[in-house]
Amino acid sequence: MTATTWGGEQLDLDAYLARIGYDGDRRPTLETLRKLHTAHSAAIGFENIEILLGRPILLDLESLQAKMVRQRRGGYCYEQNLLYAAALERLGFRVRGLGARIRMGEDTVRPVTHALLAVELAGTEWITDVGFGGEALLAPLPLRDGVEERQGAWTFGLVHEKETASWLLRSRHEDGWFDLYAFGTERRYAVDYAVFNHYISTHPRSPFTGRLVVQKPGPEERRTLVGRELTRIRPDWSREVREVAPQEIPELLATAFGITLTATDAAALVATYAMYATEGADGRDGAGAE
Repeated sequence: MTATTWGGEQLDLDAYLARIGYDGDRRPTLETLRKLHTAHSAAIGFENIEILLGRPILLDLESLQAKMVRQRRGGYCYEQNLLYAAALERLGFRVRGLGARIRMGEDTVRPVTHALLAVELAGTEWITDVGFGGEALLAPLPLRDGVEERQGAWTFGLVHEKETASWLLRSRHEDGWFDLYAFGTERRYAVDYAVFNHYISTHPRSPFTGRLVVQKPGPEERRTLVGRELTRIRPDWSREVREVAPQEIPELLATAFGITLTATDAAALVATYAMYATEGADGRDGAGAE
């Protein structure tokens, strides 16, 4: 098989589709894209456990499959969207990588550190992103100024900012629109994500090097475990927040986030977990936050 942009020829497609619980049509249609996005988001949680265990984040496709498909672990934006891109490519979709600057309700200019994807279908581009954590899209959005879409209990929108020439992904909160991230249309490649990944996984100012971050978006509830705080956010914006004890972590990861740890990794994480405080435990993806 000819080499491809995202390594689709290396993907065990049947294993990936089984991992996300998808057994539908494999033709590269909008309906297929929607169902794949939703299934991936529901099955694979957002997590930075490898960093806390002192391991590098590996982005080659074999490592991604070993971790997220066979070991039934999760990953953060680069891992999840690179695996997803390989699957989309293998199924015949035209996939383009993009990069975003995290906003999370603030005007601070942050570096481009978040990975997302664009898929072209019948002359229309769709934004699809399965790696943004607790407030992530649950389905693709058409890249069109002013579009708004209800996904489960949540509403998302896209606007084009003339002053920055960027697209802005927003989520409607109880007090109005909340800016998630801004992105341009410059094509990004796996090598770009490798550079971003090095910063995010190693720099002391990265939000992922000093605390546990585990997140799961859902149609009726958003779950986040940041530091020691487990937060459940409901459609009426009520929150249930509690502190989690180290010994609870392995079972909580499995039941609330769909993340399975080996006995060795579970013991190592429990031992490490007490070292990380709850500073900034706001449930945000925060990639690139400073």
